[in-house]
Amino acid sequence: MAHYVILANFTAQGIKGIKDTGKRAQGFRDLAQKAGVTIKDIFWTMGKYDVVVTMEGPNDETVTALMMKMGALGNLKSQTLRAFSESEITGLTAKI
Repeated sequence: MAHYVILANFTAQGIKGIKDTGKRAQGFRDLAQKAGVTIKDIFWTMGKYDVVVTMEGPNDETVTALMMKMGALGNLKSQTLRAFSESEITGLTAKI
């Protein structure tokens, strides 16, 4: 499974309904599971980003579709980062 880090900020709609953020997180976990994506951690953060998510998915296309679906709900704007573990990057750099 590929690893991903999501950096997100609440939209005006998302902050207006902030009391439901826990419920929305559980809904995200359920939707991700149905798509074959595993949510590892969800952190609400201080600073430039409001939320940071780590997850694993079968491929970029599945994760992209999931995040498009989440974006369409209008509560968050996000950036998806493909992440490589130490062993993965060692394997990649061995090909150089």
